[in-house]
Amino acid sequence: MATHKIFTTPFAKVYPFYVQKAEKKNRTKEEVDQIICWLTGYDRAGLQQQIDSEHDFDTFFALAPAFHPNSAQIKGVVCGVRVEEVQDPLMQKIRYLDKLIDELAKGKAMEKILRA
Repeated sequence: MATHKIFTTPFAKVYPFYVQKAEKKNRTKEEVDQIICWLTGYDRAGLQQQIDSEHDFDTFFALAPAFHPNSAQIKGVVCGVRVEEVQDPLMQKIRYLDKLIDELAKGKAMEKILRA
């Protein structure tokens, strides 16, 4: 089975698009970072180290200190696919992140995005 292209894409190449999407909707880079840190367990320095090292998504998530236990509460559709029904664990993590960034860009409150 072929590996999906996004798995080998450097996280650092996609990260600016997350920030750009948020900023277009008057949200901030800091909010994007907060979401990523919440989901993955990276602190700000660890996130920056991952960006600087240009690890691919597979490595980025493999090295994540602690994937948030409330991530299972993330539900909805991204690119026409229900995130809670994605079978591949890595693809599901990527879709969770996409969904959270979408919620940020749509103006949802951080408390709700972070499933607090």
